[in-house]
Amino acid sequence: MNIHEHQAKALLKTYGAPVAAGVAIFSADEAEAAAKSLPGPLYVVKSQIHAGGRGKGKFKELGPDAKGGVRLAKSVEEVVAFSKEMLGNTLVTKQTGDAGKQVNRLYIEDGADIERELYCSLLVDRETGRVAFVVSTEGGMDIEAVAEHTPDKIVSLSIDPDTGVTAADTAKLVETLGLTGAAASDAQSLFPVLYKAFVETDMSMLEVNPLIVMKDGHLRVLDAKVSFDNNAAFRHEELKPLRDMTEEDAKEIEASKYDLAYVALDGNIGCMVNGAGLAMSTMDIIKLYGAEPANFLDVGGGATKEKVTAAFKIITADPAVEGILVNIFGGIMRCDVIAEGVIAAVKEVGLTVPLVVRLEGTRVKEGKEILDQSGLNVISADDLDDAAQKIVAAVKGH
Repeated sequence: MNIHEHQAKALLKTYGAPVAAGVAIFSADEAEAAAKSLPGPLYVVKSQIHAGGRGKGKFKELGPDAKGGVRLAKSVEEVVAFSKEMLGNTLVTKQTGDAGKQVNRLYIEDGADIERELYCSLLVDRETGRVAFVVSTEGGMDIEAVAEHTPDKIVSLSIDPDTGVTAADTAKLVETLGLTGAAASDAQSLFPVLYKAFVETDMSMLEVNPLIVMKDGHLRVLDAKVSFDNNAAFRHEELKPLRDMTEEDAKEIEASKYDLAYVALDGNIGCMVNGAGLAMSTMDIIKLYGAEPANFLDVGGGATKEKVTAAFKIITADPAVEGILVNIFGGIMRCDVIAEGVIAAVKEVGLTVPLVVRLEGTRVKEGKEILDQSGLNVISADDLDDAAQKIVAAVKGH
């Protein structure tokens, strides 16, 4: 689960992280009061969407010369004017794709005098099985670009879960970032605070970019992105109100109700597969034969007829889908259950695109018989390679 910047900062503030004063607003009518509640005289008006690159983004409705999704305002009047321009319009960034995202909320924040911009994030290091800090002196930039052009400027430090962030860990981070004076002193508390917040709330990613050194020498979290591990959601009822479903794909929301692993993609062939590895292989082979997958969808090993029906309905609800490939290897999952689910879904929502089904494994004979006797226009496949070629050919009209 992703949350907005203002929510991330509010959470980090409860742990003691240094953040600027700010107010989230949902209509332009709230802008003046929000700005007047802050110290000023500089304010930052920030679009709140679940995507990066907001500052360099462009609003579809405002033309190519308009300012981006993060703007510096020098008066309360400018805050109001910017708010009227930004709210309700569509911000396009390098992470949103051409469709962009509608800005439904803004964060009005007190300005900061910046001396240096640094990068700091925490994530789970799969190689060590530990939470790791990733830091760089190149803050404010895309960390991917830094990794590509100057990888030596990125340092990763895994933290021992038995000790947490030690003085030695902090000293290494301080040295790497070149912190001195007040900033070095602030770091003694900030890095343990970030680690504690990450672990206690079961985050999967915490990114502070930039972490700034201000002209007065102190550190401040200028931007924050937070994602939580969905598998730990049952432990954190207090975090559920932070979820903003307007930022999520409607099909992914529907899939979550049935405990389906679904991710919407940009292709035209819908996929229903059991097992993440098999799903990835299915997507790869679709691309190999010249088409693009419309989704990742793993129904899991113990899917019921109802779950399969829901999965099929989610796929067919995507207007971009021009064909569907069902690829099931039945171990725990039974092929006859898949077949019954597909038939139930087709009868409920109809089928207007080609459907290729490849079944193998437990009760495969019964599954194929159910499909054969259904009267549906189903293209049967013998293996994954055969299935991929058939669905691509069907979509292309061959």
